[in-house]
Amino acid sequence: MSGEAKRIEESGPVVSSEDRSAEVDTTKQDKFLQDQLVKTSRTFALAIPLLPQPTAREVTVAYLLFRIADTFEDASVLWQRPQQIAALDHFVELLREPSVEKAEELAAGWLADPPTDHGGYLELLGNTPRVFEAYLGFSPAAREIIERHTIRTAEGMASVVERTGDDGVLRLADIQDLRDYCYIVAGIVGELLTDLFILDSTALEPVADYLSERAALFGEGLQLVNILKDSSSDATEGRNYLPAAAERSDVFALARRDLEAAAEYTLAVQKADGPEGVVLFTGLPLELAWATLDRVERDGPGAKLSRPEVFRIHTRLTSAVKAGRPAVVIR
Repeated sequence: MSGEAKRIEESGPVVSSEDRSAEVDTTKQDKFLQDQLVKTSRTFALAIPLLPQPTAREVTVAYLLFRIADTFEDASVLWQRPQQIAALDHFVELLREPSVEKAEELAAGWLADPPTDHGGYLELLGNTPRVFEAYLGFSPAAREIIERHTIRTAEGMASVVERTGDDGVLRLADIQDLRDYCYIVAGIVGELLTDLFILDSTALEPVADYLSERAALFGEGLQLVNILKDSSSDATEGRNYLPAAAERSDVFALARRDLEAAAEYTLAVQKADGPEGVVLFTGLPLELAWATLDRVERDGPGAKLSRPEVFRIHTRLTSAVKAGRPAVVIR
């Protein structure tokens, strides 16, 4: 073996300067995406890094896109309905024909008359072009999944804004109306995540249908817990997601049934030998939701878990998965 060949073998595969540049760019991009995640969602910033790549990057970008749409839906205090609907429509157009240049144009317009005073959300709106830059680097299959589901949610949010009263308050009629709303803002998220999990892991293909049947219920359950937890503060801000005609006990019961389906989902991923990161990612928000639901039912709206409690749940879940024990328990 020549000296040159030996040096190549010992040092591993040759990496061109172009490849190294791509690796650096990806690392820089991931740091940017994680920073945006931290500034817009504490829960997702904790959970998404548990996922393997490329799923973590895909889910991060998908979350940020959903967060942009959600910012427009929540803008009733600072924007009128036509402005909210127009922003959602333009966002859908951008998803159908993604362009960094078009994203820059739209972002400038959104910031010229901000829809929110939340610093993290405003920063994300300004960074919309960088989010789309990351999105455009995904595989065609991943982009199709993210585009399809994000458009469905944005169009659904526009329909929600259209039915908001002149006072800016959304009033849901009954439990089914509540479920329809939860599907738009959270059930579709569950379906998007499931499609990405299955795309990126062949181990999950045998349980794909089982997971898909429970995906929307998983999202609904997490959303119902948030609605129950935040019902008092939401009401003071003009958002009444709990229908006046519905018994609160019925909403609690529905949330528990949904979380049971979510537990079945997580256990199915684990039994199929799906990625450990997916088990942890699905198990963590589920366990936090169970604990939060119990706390709110006992102490009332506004009750939440402390940071030490969240840490203990995270540690217990991680230990169970590492030891090969069931990640979650169906209550």
